[in-house]
Amino acid sequence: MGIEQGDGDAQRFAAMWERYAPRIQAYASRHVGRDDAQEIVAETFLVAWRRLSVVPGEPLPWLLVVARNTVANHRRSQHRARLVSDELARLRDVAAPGPAADGVVEERDALLRALATLTAAEREALLLVAWDGLAPAQAAQVAGCSVTAFKVRLHRARKHLDVGRPADAAPRDGRLALAPQEG
Repeated sequence: MGIEQGDGDAQRFAAMWERYAPRIQAYASRHVGRDDAQEIVAETFLVAWRRLSVVPGEPLPWLLVVARNTVANHRRSQHRARLVSDELARLRDVAAPGPAADGVVEERDALLRALATLTAAEREALLLVAWDGLAPAQAAQVAGCSVTAFKVRLHRARKHLDVGRPADAAPRDGRLALAPQEG
């Protein structure tokens, strides 16, 4: 029964693909670009294959719902990618290197890449203290959280920046290279 059922599933899926893929392609093309529409169709039918046992006898409405959800996921993903890209561009502008500062350029580049790996809350915590020079209590007020919660964010941010960093790459005392030095 397992082999026959598998063959039957493959035949049902192939028939569904032949009949409905162009319609799902048309639907996706109305909502996203042509290249992305092909990806939406592929993802929609991947879901259909994985959930073939729950695909109804008339699968078009079900497939269109899956395609709609896939388009929504695709848009959210693109939105998040744009936000990260915009934030990195903004950080690059803020930390633009001065002339003839090769060492500083490399250090800032490494710092920006490291900052991009942090969550938004961790990055904000680190920047409020390191770049804006705020004490944790002041920074917590700006971040809209308790001092304890802010200190946890700051600790996590510093810890994430230290993970995998060579010992000679940057100070390990938790300070950013661009942080104002207390004297």
